[in-house]
Amino acid sequence: MRKIKLLALILISLVMVLWFNLRSSTPSISTVASPPPKTIRYFKRTLPQSIAHILLIPANSKFLVTPALSQKVATVEEFAQKHRAVAILNAGFFDPVNQKSTSYIVLQGKLVADPKQNERLVNNPNLKSYLSQIFNRTEFRRYLCGQTVRYDIALHSQSPPAGCKLVDAVGAGPRLLPELTSVQEGFVDNANKRDALGSNQPNARTSVGITRDGSVVLVMVAQKSSSPANSGVSLPALADFMKTLGADQAMNLDGGSSSSLYYKGKTFYGKVDLEGNSIKRPVKSVLLVQEN
Repeated sequence: MRKIKLLALILISLVMVLWFNLRSSTPSISTVASPPPKTIRYFKRTLPQSIAHILLIPANSKFLVTPALSQKVATVEEFAQKHRAVAILNAGFFDPVNQKSTSYIVLQGKLVADPKQNERLVNNPNLKSYLSQIFNRTEFRRYLCGQTVRYDIALHSQSPPAGCKLVDAVGAGPRLLPELTSVQEGFVDNANKRDALGSNQPNARTSVGITRDGSVVLVMVAQKSSSPANSGVSLPALADFMKTLGADQAMNLDGGSSSSLYYKGKTFYGKVDLEGNSIKRPVKSVLLVQEN
């Protein structure tokens, strides 16, 4: 009986050793967690004289940033309803009298707004000496480079990079980063004391930037309702702020009373009146954020 028990113990030991060896030699399958989906991030920052509303649209995500133009001026909410957009930011300059764009706009490769066709702009004697600069201002662009979407900020006269096709563009200006080009784009003429945008004065402002990895940053800086007379941000301060958000390239969009940002059913307005109430001004063109 003792021999049988000893034999049984030996067999059990052999089986356990064999099982352990087989288990150790079986390659382990590691489980790799799926990366979180790339989605829009909204946040706001309180600045000394203003509140900045910020949207970050990650590179290579399911979202596209494209311009849109309205025949008649419209609010950002109306643009959102028409285009079923997740987010909207006001964009190019326009003449509120004749409701025509004073900025170039390209949609799907077609020029749909040409400032040279705006008679109030072309025939304005005060702007005659600046027209060549006005017609070559900065644009936010979307290229298609093969199958890859790429965003850029460039002067209107600049050609797309080799291998890339210009799909969309909306003009405004001036460029903010890597340097502020208010003089080169005809917004500022120190000799004639011209400053079309009140560059160094605080105001509601709107901007678009591009980070090093190709993400797009949309920013609307709103005045504080508690001190509307002297709140907002200057263009140099806006350039500095865009840099803190990681933008390598950035440009100014139409600001002041046009400043408005829509996101997920809520609208933020930039300009406030002396009583601290938001000014809701319809605009001519916007940047849409839509699911691709």
